[in-house]
Amino acid sequence: MNGSDLKICRVWMTVFISGLVLSGLTAIPLEWELGLLADWFGVRDGIGEGTTGLALWIGRVYEGLQDVSATHPFMAYGFDWLAFGHLMIALVMVGAWIDPVRNKWLFTFAKMACVLVIPWAFVFGAMRGIPVPWRLIDCSFGVLGLVPLILAERAAARMERAFPSAEECGAVPKSHES
Repeated sequence: MNGSDLKICRVWMTVFISGLVLSGLTAIPLEWELGLLADWFGVRDGIGEGTTGLALWIGRVYEGLQDVSATHPFMAYGFDWLAFGHLMIALVMVGAWIDPVRNKWLFTFAKMACVLVIPWAFVFGAMRGIPVPWRLIDCSFGVLGLVPLILAERAAARMERAFPSAEECGAVPKSHES
């Protein structure tokens, strides 16, 4: 163990936290983002007769979101809360960035959340008629989230074995007693 484990842990936690923030913030301008995708796939002005695959799905989702936004704009409030949830989880994970040894339980929490994305996407995706390939994309976020968490957790475990207290590993400043 060298002094770089705290740095390694913080780099991987920064990757994980940044992913949460980015995925949360992208839930807010969803109609605009979907419009860009619809442009890219050539379905912004409607789904053509020969449209198939991903282009068909993007077009259907874009049309549905436009319809809901036009008639029931308050439904977008759910995306705002989705974004808020992502940002709050990211905020909680800052505890593992600050002191990964004392807050090692956060790694377990976040790994469980990443794993639970898979059954959640398959159960509710099936209920909502989401195509399997799209559900697999959703599942990939959970799987990809595991990578930085596992690497950060390993670095934190090395720190815990090497140092009897968080102050000694440099995760928190040493206490100054008067």
